[in-house]
Amino acid sequence: MFLRINQAVVADFLSWSPAVGILGARQVGKTTLAKAFASQPETGIYLDLDNPQALAKLANASAFFESNRHRLVVLDEIQNQPEILQQLRGEIDADRRPGRFLILGSASFKLLKQSQSLAGRLALVDMAPLLLSEVHSTFTDTQTLWLRGGFPNSYTAKTNKASWAWRDALIRHFLNTDLPALGINVDPQLMHRYWRMLAHLQGQLFNASTIANSLGISASSSTRYLDHLCDTLMVRRLEPHFVNLGKRLVKSPKIYVRDSGLLHSLLSIYEVNDLLGHPSTGASWEGFVVEQIASQLPSGASLSFYRTIAGTEIDVVVELGQRKIGFEAKFSSAPTVTKGFWHACDDLQLDAAYVVAPVAEGWAMKAPASVISVMDIVHKLQN
Repeated sequence: MFLRINQAVVADFLSWSPAVGILGARQVGKTTLAKAFASQPETGIYLDLDNPQALAKLANASAFFESNRHRLVVLDEIQNQPEILQQLRGEIDADRRPGRFLILGSASFKLLKQSQSLAGRLALVDMAPLLLSEVHSTFTDTQTLWLRGGFPNSYTAKTNKASWAWRDALIRHFLNTDLPALGINVDPQLMHRYWRMLAHLQGQLFNASTIANSLGISASSSTRYLDHLCDTLMVRRLEPHFVNLGKRLVKSPKIYVRDSGLLHSLLSIYEVNDLLGHPSTGASWEGFVVEQIASQLPSGASLSFYRTIAGTEIDVVVELGQRKIGFEAKFSSAPTVTKGFWHACDDLQLDAAYVVAPVAEGWAMKAPASVISVMDIVHKLQN
């Protein structure tokens, strides 16, 4: 249904790397994307490593890989069979032609740790939920994607009620099944409360002790729970931008529930009207904008935020080589910015600064800033 941006990226990586790994949350569309590359039996084969029949084919993995050197081999849920990665290393060294293996994983930390043996042999692609540039045609699409989030089954549901039910089931399955399967032993109800608390703190600085006191857990447990949600690609930890200006800078990261649909489920936001009148509207829009930026960064670019103790700040700083640009999210059709925004532009000597607002067309502000729509983000990043 959608021409995923990741499809072109994966195709490019397969053209020069013997193995490509796709990292992404469950149900984000990794399998659908991967199957597109193995749709022709003569050139590709797909194996779900949660399937006993697929595992039986790999009882002698070395022999299987050798006999299928003429095809792209897709290995789904590879993090559950780490021993196969060792077999991949030897097979790739025996035949380093590009485009031999496509491996999929739902937990970034586990696959990354296991794939260390494939250093120099594996290229990694982060697969985000659906982006606005992949679905956009009208303003209604923007609102729908923002409300429902980018998980394909949630975004394409026939009604908001059906979308809500799907996301609710995903959250319950993630807490009760996925986390234990990854070896993360946390009480599901406690983790649900923790996740909801992060949702209420969307876009704010992370304070482990404050959250710990509210939930009756230790600060170390609070930090560990955040690690779990970040490692499973459900939460983003945005680190502060450090620059030697002689100013006192904030050192704590900001936290975001990555998918806006899951954020709204955790905040009990059902409809667009509920969203527009909610205290977290601005924070939700900020997180939505952050994900559009983070998922379309140019190769080699870094992402951070800038804030001083005195209140000078800008939501996102993108740095690539000598070029540095800033993004500020404002949910307003006539956005205004504070003195802290202009001070941040001066502190960082930004080449450009963009205020991302729900507008159809942007306009220039005082240099180096301008107002843009969320659809303009990809163009600004490419330039």
